[in-house]
Amino acid sequence: MKVDKEKSEFLDEVIMDWESRGLISEETGQQLRRSYEVKTFDWLRLAQYSFWVALACGFISLGALLIDPSILKQLERIYETSDIVIALISIALAAWLYAVGFRRKKKRSNLRFSNEAILFMAVLFTANGIAYLGKSLDKGSGHFGLLILLSVLVYGLIGYFFRSRMIWAFALISLGAWFGTETGYLSRDSYYLGMNYPLRFVIFGAALTALSLLLKKHRTLSYFFQVTYLSGMMYLFISLWFLSVFGNFATLDDWYKVRQLSLFYWALLSAAACIVSTWIGLKYRDDIAREFGITFLFINLYTRYFEYFWDSWHKALFFSVLAASFWLIGRKAEKIWNVDFLK
Repeated sequence: MKVDKEKSEFLDEVIMDWESRGLISEETGQQLRRSYEVKTFDWLRLAQYSFWVALACGFISLGALLIDPSILKQLERIYETSDIVIALISIALAAWLYAVGFRRKKKRSNLRFSNEAILFMAVLFTANGIAYLGKSLDKGSGHFGLLILLSVLVYGLIGYFFRSRMIWAFALISLGAWFGTETGYLSRDSYYLGMNYPLRFVIFGAALTALSLLLKKHRTLSYFFQVTYLSGMMYLFISLWFLSVFGNFATLDDWYKVRQLSLFYWALLSAAACIVSTWIGLKYRDDIAREFGITFLFINLYTRYFEYFWDSWHKALFFSVLAASFWLIGRKAEKIWNVDFLK
């Protein structure tokens, strides 16, 4: 069995611990060590990073083309093409890429990253097709919520029928965009039912997290439980963090007029949510809830530290305390890891 260097070191330590406690003989330990070897190079990770870089370079290449004067002249001719034609071309390309991607997924499932890259390009063409379709049908109302909702339905159906978690994730991202756009359109200003955007998305994130728990109980939809659960927790905790910083203020001008200390109760709400999430994670062995709770609790604590002491403390003292706190966290984490390892 070929394993990477970190796993090999971990297995060596485990076998050594078993030998020292007499759980296995030295002969068995040597036999176990001969059952695996260290990979000379992690080709899978190289493949993953290469596809990421390829997509990034593709976007940079597209940007470089768009600032070229000769290319811009050609694009002017394209812009003379009706929006509905561009929409149909984009949708046709997306359909072709979906067909190629899902065919490869069945026949060549080992080429995971290249298959996902093809589906990612299909998602982008889908978004472009829906955008131009909406542009061709727009009557000047400026109401884009229904258009984004259409993308939610399209991504959701494609993700469901082809069992693609990545496309399902795009459906959830589009759902969040629809929620923000639609509530902004209905309110006509920065508040909706007395709530600014972070407070609205706290409710949205909590609702999406609750929905994911319902998906877990459904036989066919349980496949999408984890990605929905992660998305809901991301919406919830990022929104709580923004709420702890900006409160329920809609504009920066209103926020600048108050002292940060007056928003302390929002920080308490965010910290309480982190503690509850950590407790649930520990009690029910929910790694996602535990990690979100602990991570955002630390983010909240250090955010408060910067808010309350950045201006009042000398910078040497400020960073000395910061260094000491991270040193203590590192030592504690090291001890916990060693205890878990011995167990």
